[in-house]
Amino acid sequence: MEDAVGPIRVLIVDDHPDGREGMRDIVGSDPAFALVGEAAGGEEALLLAEMLRPELILMDIRMPGMDGLETTQRIKSRIPAVKIVMVTVSDDITDLFEAIKRGAQGYLLKNLEPSAWLEYLRAVAMDEAPMTKELAFRLLQEFTASGGGDSRMGGNAEERRHGGTESAGESSRSMRGKLRGGWSGREAGAAKSDSASRDDAPSSDCAVMTPLTAREIEVLERVARGDSNKAIAAAFGISEHTVKNHLKNILQKLHLNNRVQLTRYAFEHGMVDGKSR
Repeated sequence: MEDAVGPIRVLIVDDHPDGREGMRDIVGSDPAFALVGEAAGGEEALLLAEMLRPELILMDIRMPGMDGLETTQRIKSRIPAVKIVMVTVSDDITDLFEAIKRGAQGYLLKNLEPSAWLEYLRAVAMDEAPMTKELAFRLLQEFTASGGGDSRMGGNAEERRHGGTESAGESSRSMRGKLRGGWSGREAGAAKSDSASRDDAPSSDCAVMTPLTAREIEVLERVARGDSNKAIAAAFGISEHTVKNHLKNILQKLHLNNRVQLTRYAFEHGMVDGKSR
């Protein structure tokens, strides 16, 4: 989004007229955004998304018929590059976790101040919005409870829970080694999360994943812990521009599209432990 010319094109989706009006007022108050359309339901949102090609969609979770979760998944399957932010009255972890699995880039609570909305939406549009540390930790707990990750990454979930394959530390070291050494495209594809492969175009099985540098691995781990670009820059004594370049390289090498997918990737592959808050 940072190379785009002009305001960020926004589509809002909410079955309640008052909800659409509220989002319309917030988006319309900032010249960085341009409202290109409104939808009162999931089916209409699908049509408008394909017709208008917005860069950012504000999506209400609770809607009759096709709800925001299903709509998000279907839109992302057709337009992988669009950024979708879920809008909700509740921070229920089940909804948030499901939204991220379906491809959402983030979420906003309806009771937040307009200034907080605008700051967050600008960050999402520029690929700079961190996942909050609390949400990152709660997602990690969810992964842990469900056995998280792909069995092809070293033992099945039952083995990982009981230490039958390798310890968390060994798993992390193993993952670091694979990231530095590079995998075949087939191995990289197996390592990707289900939602990432479902929502985004798969990479070629013939490709070879370029190894991550030691610094890129450190940046990836910080992203998974919920650190912002500014915090990562301060931690390593580098500029925010350099952090952005690292993130761009990491996304390209892992064949992923955004910070949410990076966070899931790190959780699923043992790069962040339960103490990371």
